[in-house]
Formats: sequence, C-alpha cells, structure tokens
Amino acid sequence: MLRAFPSQVNSNLLVGLTAPDDAAVYRISDEQAVISTADFFPPVVDDPYAYGQIAAANALSDVYAMGGEPLFALNLAGFPDDLDLEILGRIFQGGADKVIEAGAVIAGGHTVTDEEPKYGLAVTGQVHPDRIFTKSGAQPGDLLVLTKPVGTGVITTAHKRDCVDTAYLEEAIASMCRLNGGAARLFQQFTVHACTDVTGYGLLGHAMEMARHGNVRFEINAEAVPLLPGALNYAQDDVVPGGLDRNRAHLESEGLLTLHAAVPPALAALLFDPQTSGGLLAAVPPQEQANLEGAFNAANEPLWIVGTVSEGSGIAACFA
Repeated sequence: MLRAFPSQVNSNLLVGLTAPDDAAVYRISDEQAVISTADFFPPVVDDPYAYGQIAAANALSDVYAMGGEPLFALNLAGFPDDLDLEILGRIFQGGADKVIEAGAVIAGGHTVTDEEPKYGLAVTGQVHPDRIFTKSGAQPGDLLVLTKPVGTGVITTAHKRDCVDTAYLEEAIASMCRLNGGAARLFQQFTVHACTDVTGYGLLGHAMEMARHGNVRFEINAEAVPLLPGALNYAQDDVVPGGLDRNRAHLESEGLLTLHAAVPPALAALLFDPQTSGGLLAAVPPQEQANLEGAFNAANEPLWIVGTVSEGSGIAACFA
C-alpha cells in the first residue's frame, strides 16, 4: 500500500493516500470539494462503441461512489498503429455519449501507441465536503445494499471463449453501461455510513475493504445477491475469468474470510467474480430501509439488501 510522504500532508486533501478510497477529494471551500479519479482497461466486448460506453461508465462510477457529480473528463487511450482509426473514433464516441448522459463533458485527453487497445477516463467531479461517501464508517446494525447484479466477469469470459448466449451478453452490456448516478443521488437523500463501487476485486473483495476500513464485520447473504441472467450457468460450467481465482486466493490468504459450506460452489464463485462497471455497495442504517426502498422503486432504480454489518472483523458469506 502506498503511504503519504510528509510533503503530501495537506488539510484540504480530505481523501488521499493516507486512507485510500475510490477517488481523491480536495476541499476548495466550505461548500465545495473536487473529486479526481482515473480508470482505463482493455476491451471487454467486441463492439467499439459499447466498449467506450462501458469504460466511461466504469470511470464515472468512482465519482458516484464518493457521493459526487462529474464535471468533466479527459480521454485516456492506447491504440495500435495498425488498426483502423475509425475504431478509435467509435470508442471515443461511446465514451463521450456516456459522459454527456452523466451531465459532464469531455474536455481533452491523451492517446499513445500501444499493442492492445485501452480506453478510459480521468474524471473530475464535485461534492459538498460534508456529504462525501467513503469506504469507512459502516456501523454494527447497518444493512448492506447493492445497486447492480453481479456476473459480468463470467459472462464476458464466456464471450471471449465464443460460448456466450447473445441475450445474456446483451443484458450484461446494458448493466455495465448503466450509470451509477441515479443510485448515488438517491443515496444522498439518506444516511449512508459507507459506500464503494464493486469492480475488479469482486463483491467480497470490495466488501472486505469496507469492513476493514470500518473496523467491523460484514455478513453477506449469498442467496440475496442478485445475479445477471446466465452468470450462474457459466460459473457451474467453470467458465470463469482468471481474476476470480486471484480474488478468492487473496481473501483466503488474509484469514479474514468465512465462506459457509452451505453456499453452493458456483454461487460462491460469483461472489469473487471481478466486475466491470458494477453497482454501488452501501452501508445504511436499518431505519432507512423502508424509505430507501420506496425512493428507489419510485425512481425505477434497482436495489437489493445483501447483508448486514456486525461487530468484529472480516467478512462472512452465508446461505440463509
């Protein structure tokens, strides 16, 4: 883990290297702080436009995970010099359209020659200094809520292996393209003790980060975790990405994971599945449940209660 150097200590840096989170946050005034983040990766789907949308939604998600709103973004891209530049144009168009949907704007960027296409964004957003969401702060008794189903890793792996059902892939792409902005704005209307977005470390990996930062224990009900259509099928057939096994090995090596034997193996695997542009995972007080669910239903935003917070440390996945 990176550590802050003495020269980096600054009272206006509200979130930085001393407490790593989804993005950095710097206070400009008593009423405004800026959020800064960057993310990019190789293609997860064949269609350049969809890839651009997914990569942009994934990068924007870090701003939403901090409770903020994006202002502008810079393109970050690597592209082979022997590929048609029209492909890069479609990637950029997908990203730009998603940024516009978020109410922000592309303000520039940088592209380098690379052997494999890569695309993402450096995003600047804003948030009130008193309304920042962080990974820390979950309290015993809190409910754990999730805003998107999991399974993008196994479905895109099935796509790479040419064994994916088109309907399942389209459902996964739609999920990855969907912005977390609506959910984040709804969360701002309620008490949120902690929040993160679920991406490469999988549901349990990101839940572990929140539990560790909050000095609490997370209990995940595996049966309540929403799954993308087809995800369980592929997990049962062992069509899984390499990152899934790495995520599991890392958590098991820490000795803080309890995986109950009653959890079916394929379902257990999906709890470690690395996600691309996954949902928000938040810890909220139980007294907020009825109003929170009502607000999400009214806004046609999905929400699932997937666990609880208790005293202790680490994380457990059970099958209720």
